[in-house]
Amino acid sequence: MKTISSVVEQYIKKKPFLQSALAQGIINLTSLSRIVKPEIEEELGKEVRNGAIVMALKRLSGDMEFRATHRIIKVLKEIGEITVRSSLTDFTFLVSDSILENQTELLETVNRNKDVFYTSSRGVNELNIVVSNTLDDTVEQLFKNEKCTQKSENLSSITVKLPAENTQVPGIYYFIFQRLAWEGIVLYEVISTTNEFTILVNDDQVDVAFKTIKDLKML
Repeated sequence: MKTISSVVEQYIKKKPFLQSALAQGIINLTSLSRIVKPEIEEELGKEVRNGAIVMALKRLSGDMEFRATHRIIKVLKEIGEITVRSSLTDFTFLVSDSILENQTELLETVNRNKDVFYTSSRGVNELNIVVSNTLDDTVEQLFKNEKCTQKSENLSSITVKLPAENTQVPGIYYFIFQRLAWEGIVLYEVISTTNEFTILVNDDQVDVAFKTIKDLKML
């Protein structure tokens, strides 16, 4: 049997940003109840008082605050090294039969110069390469016969070391990226391994992005 509480909970769970804002107590519950009322009534097949929805939201927000954030915050407090690199360029190439050979040559160049930044990721149709801008000419020369769909300069990276527990707790990345979104940070690229992720942002946003991530350790 459907209840007001169960229907309200299902409605909120389908809207992640709303769920997080509700857990943090930054939403006017009376106003929210008026907005969701038509959908709640349609799901239940009967009229529902605003007060009943408000009460369901109150109970839900208290429960969510613990469930959604307690384990996440515990992990975020254990964030390790945060590394920032600037003066980066992002290249995107279409995947081809020869592109791995070109990438191998680039890696040989990178290995001879330990001071440069390099990271790469490959999708089904695209290969993404991020390098220090001192390697721009090298990349363009090695990949001159490849199809470059995009090149962006004046970028910075922030690499974050996460504790091993991050793979056992749902919502870690959502929690971090949500905070960045609230600060108006545009994520140009996101590259991750099991216990580490790197975001790429414009140079003029790197200071705010770094502070936002660092402040997560103080929650």
